[in-house]
Amino acid sequence: MLNIGCHLSISNGFEAIGKQALQIGANTFQFFTRNPRGGAARKIDQADVDALTQLMRENGFSQILAHAPYTMNLCSSKAETREFAFNTLTDDLERMEYLPGNLYNFHPGSHTGQGTEAGTNQIIDALNNAMFPKMKTTVLLETMAGKGTEVGGKFEELAVIIDGVKYNDKIGVCLDTCHVFDAGYDIVNHFDEVLDEFDKVIGLDRLKAVHLNDSMNYLGCHKDRHQKIGEGAIGLEAFKKIINNCHINKLPILLETPNDIDGYAREIKLLKDMAQ
Repeated sequence: MLNIGCHLSISNGFEAIGKQALQIGANTFQFFTRNPRGGAARKIDQADVDALTQLMRENGFSQILAHAPYTMNLCSSKAETREFAFNTLTDDLERMEYLPGNLYNFHPGSHTGQGTEAGTNQIIDALNNAMFPKMKTTVLLETMAGKGTEVGGKFEELAVIIDGVKYNDKIGVCLDTCHVFDAGYDIVNHFDEVLDEFDKVIGLDRLKAVHLNDSMNYLGCHKDRHQKIGEGAIGLEAFKKIINNCHINKLPILLETPNDIDGYAREIKLLKDMAQ
């Protein structure tokens, strides 16, 4: 069974988001831990969390994925930006223990002129100070498009971070199809080879989730512009191959396409129909 869902808002609570996922045919979902542009996190209601956990168990949900705010830049050249990011990361990881056994994803960040080596070292340092023994959450680095001074546009950059993390068993990768395509990895014509490269550089055992997005731009453009499934440069045939790959089809697959809730429902049905 395909583990497929999309990005949903937790504004009405955790149980409500689980019910909304079921209504659109999803058995997983992604949510922002707080406002995607930053700010305070929603107060946790343990009864609400418990209701979601029961709903997920009763309906065969896969792991769900919490996404850090876009403003969380652990490798900015500005100390105050790094401090805000570290405080957000630390708070998020503590809060994730209310939903044990799930995934926490973040964009590695932009080194803003310091250089990739300095940026990766700052990310490693932040993770080593925020992660803790016996944590139940797996932290995911997202593959990036490599625009500007972004860290994570190359598998090698993610591998350096992973190798430097102390709690190495709790670190993984979320593969974003739009991002890797825009970064120059040809997942349209050579998806198996891209996975082979991922395995060689990082290890497929580190691949824990997928963001499934088409791209508005061409291969290697370094733009990061998401498109609806089958309406961009990646195309429907490539997605059929991707979701039926044995390394992908057991993972949580999350849509971040430019859609409303009805559009997500249509895409989820489309992908389920393509699953073999």
